[in-house]
Amino acid sequence: MKNSHVSVLELNLNALEHNIEYFKNKLQAGTKVLAVVKAFSYGHDAVVISKALEKIGIDYLAVAYVHEGVLLREAGIKTPILVLHAQIQNYQTLIEYSLEPNIYSRKTLLAFSKVAALKNCIDYPIHLKFNTGLKRLGLDPEDVDFAIETLQKTTHLKIQGLLSHLAASEDLSEKEFTEKQIKIFGNIAAQINAAFEHTIIKHLSNTSGIINYPKAHLNMVRLGIGMYGFGNTPAETAQLKNVGSLHSIISQIHEINPGESLGYNRAYIATKKTISATVPVGHADGISRALGKGNGYVTIHGLQCPILGNVCMDMIMVDITAIKCEEGDAVVLFDSQETIEEWAQKSDTISYEILTGISQRIARKIK
Repeated sequence: MKNSHVSVLELNLNALEHNIEYFKNKLQAGTKVLAVVKAFSYGHDAVVISKALEKIGIDYLAVAYVHEGVLLREAGIKTPILVLHAQIQNYQTLIEYSLEPNIYSRKTLLAFSKVAALKNCIDYPIHLKFNTGLKRLGLDPEDVDFAIETLQKTTHLKIQGLLSHLAASEDLSEKEFTEKQIKIFGNIAAQINAAFEHTIIKHLSNTSGIINYPKAHLNMVRLGIGMYGFGNTPAETAQLKNVGSLHSIISQIHEINPGESLGYNRAYIATKKTISATVPVGHADGISRALGKGNGYVTIHGLQCPILGNVCMDMIMVDITAIKCEEGDAVVLFDSQETIEEWAQKSDTISYEILTGISQRIARKIK
């Protein structure tokens, strides 16, 4: 059934391409770009975004879980896909869909080797992740010899990539810590390179790493939030373009007299005659309750309309007293990085959560 939600997240694929080129210009010639499309492409649309990325020749895609990779393969995506948090119980499916696993422990290495043998794989590509300071996922530096010996004993696996993750690349006050991570990774890479004759893709830098640590670009970088229009400083963000814009319409208009209340828990009580518009988006669509009671606003006919009372599950009510408008008129929830950042600040969160929180029941449409 076609999505009947009147609200829509418009996707600007020209903006996406602009952002990719902006970051490519920071790289040495020949450095590959891995585009991170996990979590529904940071809330945008994984299939639409991935098809656009494939069309412009992106080198790699990355998802968090196997089912995300399966979705892309079933949509016809042929680009190599790295699964960042592949689970052991999904390894057979991963192989069936030609996805590449991130191997992050002795247990996962042995488990995947066993499944690859059962599937009669030859030189199946894997990526080894080492912990250099984030302490989330990764083999320890002391596991290098174990990893080398395990891979040298099998013809079923081939190390395609070597990676780690920077913990604080956006924070220059943590430069010493980041430099230490880069050094640890360099030592691991040297040992791995010495053990194998083929070229291994090494990737360490996320968006902030691309910006702040050129020496950590290596031969591939992982571009995530930057691809969608956000740098690690306002100056960097200003060079990028917003990819997703959230729009809706006015469902109904009400007149509220002084002393009358609006919404759940009577969170808004009018002190003067007020005209409200009901808009069909709510916290089930990703509109934080923290934006209620005047903390957030929408834009109608170019003017800001504060949110009145509490954000409901499926609706918000906004103040249109000073605006001449009608039911069915267009409403802009956000259409710029600045508004998204403002939402994040007022919701005590980050832009990532605002974007990934936009419900998939909201229709996505290419602008």
